[in-house]
Amino acid sequence: MMRRRRGGVVRTVGRTAVVAGTASAVAGGVSARQTKKFNEGQQQAAAAQQSAYDQGLADSQAAAAAAAAAPPAPVAAAPDLMAQLTQLGQLHDQGVLTDAEFAAQKAKLLG
Repeated sequence: MMRRRRGGVVRTVGRTAVVAGTASAVAGGVSARQTKKFNEGQQQAAAAQQSAYDQGLADSQAAAAAAAAAPPAPVAAAPDLMAQLTQLGQLHDQGVLTDAEFAAQKAKLLG
């Protein structure tokens, strides 16, 4: 005679609930860990970017101070004038000189 197990459906539903609950808990833990790693990475990237910005700002201020402290060289010849204008253009393109500073230095050289 075949024996029938009782509670087959109830037992299956119970197992399914346990498996689903475990999967949900594991997924929540993984999600929290990934979010934490992502946030830490974002903070590190922001700190590195701020450090690079601060370093660039300090470098440009030092270059501007050095340019302001050095007296302008007298204009000797046309090739020297072209070299100085080229150098001014490069400093302006690099962001060391503002538009106003560039225009004033160019006017000094040409005038």
